Amino acid sequence: MSIAELDLTQLKWDSAGLIPAIVQHNETNEILMMAWMNEESLRRTFQSKQTWFWSRSRQEFWNKGATSGNVQHVHEVLVDCDQDALVVKVIPEGPACHTGEWTCFYRNLAP
Repeated sequence: MSIAELDLTQLKWDSAGLIPAIVQHNETNEILMMAWMNEESLRRTFQSKQTWFWSRSRQEFWNKGATSGNVQHVHEVLVDCDQDALVVKVIPEGPACHTGEWTCFYRNLAP
């Protein structure tokens, strides 16, 4: 999907102008991470074909893998039926989690 195919005004951004983005491995369908995007980070993602997010804590854009080398190559971006969440399907070059784990969802809450 290209940015031209999607009217970003149709997305339901939260009060801070953000939308949750679930990052999923394109080949295995494994959930790798969840982060927040705003309109500009989504545009950067489409333009660069790599994931860009908005850091709520640092109040700045971040390109996944820019410092770690664990780049995520974007295959496609899906929007849910309510248009309030995204799934970004990627081919990762390394672990998704800043802890070094392959996925950010490596801890089990209940046995």
